[in-house]
Amino acid sequence: MSASVRVPTILRTYTDDASEVEAKGSTLAELLDDLEANYPGIRARILDDNGKVRRFVNVYVGDEDVRFEKGLQTEIADGAKVSIIPAVAGGC
Repeated sequence: MSASVRVPTILRTYTDDASEVEAKGSTLAELLDDLEANYPGIRARILDDNGKVRRFVNVYVGDEDVRFEKGLQTEIADGAKVSIIPAVAGGC
């Protein structure tokens, strides 16, 4: 399955400044493997040392947060839109 992955500004150094790239995989884990193969180093910015999505990174498949789906085993449909969104904190 091929999906369109929206890349946040902070990770675009890995994608030659591309804001959107194509990646393949039937699950999020496979898609991240494909991203890593094409853009070395990007997976370590998305996953922690335990292989889980980093606490301050949100990943959506369509409109669904993968944390509330099947995590890295979330299915990726052909043509899906995947968004990687760093959490933003702020205050007064």
